[in-house]
This record gives sequence, structure tokens and C-alpha cells, in this order.
Amino acid sequence: MTDQREHTDLPELHETWLPKEHALYRPRHGSKQRLALVCAVVFFVLPLVSLGIGLRPTEFENRHLTAFPSPSQGWSFFGQLAPWASDHLPFRQRVISMGAWLSQGLFGEPPSYGGTSGQTAPGPIGPLPAATYPAPVDQPVQLPTVLPGQDGWLYLGYELASHCDQGQPTSTIVAELRRLRDGVTASGRKFVVVIAPDKATVVPQYLPADFPGKACHAAVTDQFWHAMSAENYVLDLRSDLTAWGKQLGAPVYGPQDAHWSDEGGVLMTKRLAEKLRPGISAHWRIEPGDAWTVGADLAALIGRTGTTTGLHYSILPDGTHNQTYPVPTDYNIAPRFFDSTFGLGTYGPGVGVLADSFTIRATPYLASVFGNLTITQTTDVDHDHGVTVARSLVPDTAVVVEVAERTLVTGRFDLLDPQVQNTIVNELAAHPIR
Repeated sequence: MTDQREHTDLPELHETWLPKEHALYRPRHGSKQRLALVCAVVFFVLPLVSLGIGLRPTEFENRHLTAFPSPSQGWSFFGQLAPWASDHLPFRQRVISMGAWLSQGLFGEPPSYGGTSGQTAPGPIGPLPAATYPAPVDQPVQLPTVLPGQDGWLYLGYELASHCDQGQPTSTIVAELRRLRDGVTASGRKFVVVIAPDKATVVPQYLPADFPGKACHAAVTDQFWHAMSAENYVLDLRSDLTAWGKQLGAPVYGPQDAHWSDEGGVLMTKRLAEKLRPGISAHWRIEPGDAWTVGADLAALIGRTGTTTGLHYSILPDGTHNQTYPVPTDYNIAPRFFDSTFGLGTYGPGVGVLADSFTIRATPYLASVFGNLTITQTTDVDHDHGVTVARSLVPDTAVVVEVAERTLVTGRFDLLDPQVQNTIVNELAAHPIR
């Protein structure tokens, strides 16, 4: 019988130190691992170094740059490090532009950035990689980041693919919205949802004649809007946006932009005010003002340069005095409070708006009509499961949710999360409006 103590007295050898001929030998590929480790360190440290020497990342994609994650998020902290580092890499926009130039010059086609199945946008809009989206058909739908349409028009690939990637059916989305409505109204507050229609919904005539998922997109779009337009707390702006475009002689969505122009912001303001107080706009005058030009967001996503043009407007709530004033459109500032408007045709009780990037064009007009207004970006929900958002709504007598069609149709909207809803509803219930 062998004494096991003889073996325990021997020094332990790691498998990488065993002779290569040994059955348990396992090479560690040390040089490759060191190279991977160095690359990882450079990827995560370079944004910090660039900040230290004064280089600042720019928000060329019309969305929040991913914030540095909080350690309080637990294991998800590590999952959020990669998108933070990617967003804050110096010269990122130039790299995208170079990639687009090479793709167009060498292959004669716009670039397509790879993704994973079921990938969703990291915000209202953003760098939306080409992805495979499961559709209600046998074959998956694949779309590029930006889909070229007719006559130079561009469409966001995600807004088309999102309709074929519903995380939950439209009936469940409606049920969750009703649940939130019931909780808010039980606290004595009003509740309104403004859905910003996708560009492909309001201006479909420039879509390519055919594209992957076309039938799925059309079917879900019809189903979604049929359901939403039947909800009396939902504002459906599609027909108003189309009518104003006909009056202007051009759609109210730019050919190379994914958002509505100022006309959408004015319509959102008027319809919301009328919903909260019918007849409030009886004395309003809405006058066109100076033209504006900005960089087109869809062109930037594929490394191109382009511009979007539009008109500023003025709202005179009493028909005489212009209370519209320029508001900085820094998307990162949230919540934002406005209280300088008063008089005939304005709305004085507190209104809290939970918004996405479509509200950027609406903010000057909302601030000209609502005299006690707080605007908070729904992206803030991610940080603390709705605690900050819930507290921001306590002083308000009305809760307004503005959300893009492409976000809501997937069913993955943060405000549909039962945990977030419970946080908001419980906070408002603890501070009822009497």
C-alpha cells in the first residue's frame, strides 16, 4: 500500500510547468494572452488619457454618450464598460468617416457594421449596428445601420427592423401602458403618452421598393397604430404631421435625418396642451421664423456629411406676445425646469415630461406654453430603476411620456418594466394630488 503522505509532501506543479509529454500538460498561450490583455488595457484606458490631455468626445449621433457605469450596478458594471469606452475613444467620428470612405470607394456601397441577433438601440437613437432581427417568418431580417432610399433619402435601419423584433406583443405593450396610466391617475394626476412616429411611418414614399422585412414592418406598423390610436390617453400625431408637410410642400422629416423638424415640436406642444386643457389654444398664433441648418444625423452614422434644414417658429399664446425663446439643446442636461411663461393661453399647473430625443425640437415650444415644466430624459431610468424619475414627478399634476415609435413597438421601453413602474407609482401614491 502506498503512503499518500509521500505525494502530499511533493511540491505542487501547475499544469503549464509539467513536461510537454505529460498527459496533463496545458499550454497557456502566454504571449497571446499578454497581447490580448494589453489591447484590453489600451481600449479602456485610452478614453481616460484623452480626457486628461483635453480631448473630448463629441455627440455626433444625436444621443447621450454612454455614461461611466456605477459600481452599484453590480455585475452589469463590467458589461457597461465596453460601450462607455467605445463612445469615448478619441477620433471615433473620423474613424467612422474613414471606414465609410473606404467602403464606398473600394466596394461602391455604404458601410455595414456587424451586430448580434436581437440587438436593440442603446438609446432613443444611436450607433445602431446592422443586426439580425427575428421576424414572424422563417428567415431572419438583416438591415444595415442606414438604409438608402429613393432620391437620396436615408432611413434608420433599426426603425424598420424594430417592428420585426417585438420582445412582447402589442397587446402586452398596451396592457403595460394602461397599468402605468392607472397607477399615475390613482394619485390624482393626469397621464398622457405622445408617440413620435417613425420617419418610415410618416414618409414611406421614399423607402426602397423592396427591403428585408418589408412585409413584417408594414403588418406590425398597422397593428401597432391601430391599437395605440384606440387609447384615449395616447396622442397620435401622424395625420397632423402629414398635413403640415403637404402645406409646406415637403415632409417634416429631413431626407437624411431620423427625427421630425420643428413642426413636430409645435404639434406635440399644441396637442398636449389641448389634451390637458381643451380650448387652451383658441387665441394662439403660430408664426414661422428664421431658417436653421444642422448636421444630418443619419449621414453621420455612416461617415458621410450632410445637412438638415428647417424653420424655427414662434408661439404667441395670447395672440399678441411671443413667449418662445431659444432653449439650449444640450441633450445631456436632465432634468430641466422651465417656469417663465404665464398669461392667457398658457398652462400653469406642474407638468412632468419623460422624453427622448424627439423632444429636443419641442422644448422651446413646450417652454413657451407650460409655465411649470420639468423635462427628464427616460434614459435616466437605467441608472437607478426609476427612483430619480419618480421623485422628479412628485410636484407635477400631469405626467407626460414622449417615446419614439421604434422604441415602444419593441416592448423593451424602460417605462414598461414592472419594477420601474412600481417605483414611479409608489412614489406618486405617497404624494397624491388632492
